[in-house]
Order: sequence, then C-alpha cells, then structure tokens
Amino acid sequence: MSTGLIIALIVIVAAVAVVAAVLGMRARGSHGGRDLKRRFGPEYDRTLARHDGDTKAAEQELGGRVERHGSLRERPLDPAQREQFTDRWTAAQERFVDTPREAVAEADRLLAELAETRGFPNGAQYEEQLAALSVHHAHHVEGYRHVHRVAGASGQDGDRADTEEMREAMVEARALFEELTAPDRHGARTDRTDRTEKATARSADRADGRRESRSPLPWAFNRRHAKGS
Repeated sequence: MSTGLIIALIVIVAAVAVVAAVLGMRARGSHGGRDLKRRFGPEYDRTLARHDGDTKAAEQELGGRVERHGSLRERPLDPAQREQFTDRWTAAQERFVDTPREAVAEADRLLAELAETRGFPNGAQYEEQLAALSVHHAHHVEGYRHVHRVAGASGQDGDRADTEEMREAMVEARALFEELTAPDRHGARTDRTDRTEKATARSADRADGRRESRSPLPWAFNRRHAKGS
C-alpha cells in the first residue's frame, strides 16, 4: 500500500471521528435541553425570555441551579408546624380586606420561613432560596417571585390597581404555599389539613361578604379560576 493511500485513509478516519464527536455533542446538548424543559416547565420559558431567547445562556443558568440544589432533600413538616403555617396564611388572607399591603408582606415572610423550614436556603438569601425552590417546585415558584416583588413595591393601599395586583399575587403565591405544606409531593392531605383548608375557605367566604359590602374588588383567594391559581 502506498504512502499516499495510507495518509488518505488516516485523514478519512480522523474526519469521521471528528464528525461523530460533533454529532454526539449536539445530541447530548439537545437531550439536556429537553430534560431542562421537562424539569422546569414554565420556569424554563421565563428564564429563556430573560436571556432574550439565548438558549445556551438560559440552559447554563438552569443547569447551574440543578448542580447547586438538585440534591437537596426537603424536610417534612410535623402536624403542629403544618397547622401553625396554615393558621398564619389564613390570618394573612383575612387581613387583606383591611390592610392588603401588610397581608402581602406577611405572605412573603411566611413563604420564606416555610421554605427554610422545609430545608431550602434561608430567606436572607432570597435569590438562592428562589433558585432552589425553582429546581423542586418549578411550576409554582413564580407565585413567590410575584408576591415578593409586590411586597417590596411602593404605592398607596387605596389605589385600586395596586390592590388588585396584590390580590393576584396572594392568589398565585398560595399554590406554592399549599405544595410546601402538603404531606408529600403529590399533594396528599391528612384529615388535619382537610379541616384547616375548609376553615380557610370559610374565612375567605366571610371576607368575600365584607369586601363586597365595601368595594367591587372580587375576593378570589379560594377560587380556582382566578388568575395565577
């Protein structure tokens, strides 16, 4: 076999190896993207939008969150803790009628404390706590982001638009609260939790009557069709 033919074969083999490597990397990247989309759901789209459609940057950020917090194991709540958190959330909803901004601030604090109790980074590290929550509760973490943003916003309590946004934030945040207080990730309920949820619904109904007598603003904390619930 001539030297020229040997060199040609070597070049061909090397080229095939390079092409195979490139295709393999693309396949792994595509698979990783699909995994991240499946894991993060709407949070994937929000992150992609924040990076102006840059898929690589968005997936790098989400992948970093998984690396930092993917191994986190949530601590269960005991019945007394669950009841205490539920009572505080119910009280915050009832306070919304008269002092909506204070109620939203309490909901923000309550979610931070609840997340820390479940084993997530403490509330003083809001961004890291939010990142960790997004890894394990991606479909509801936007509610926490929303209520935290609204709690820190300026404005007057009497402003109807501001009050409506605060109400929507409370409704949206409730989904994460319920998921964090559930006995398991599938949302199973104990008899104790059933009773507290019914009490919450009754309290919201009473607040509904009070709100209707004072303002046309709908009270929708316990209505599933409300935006963000």
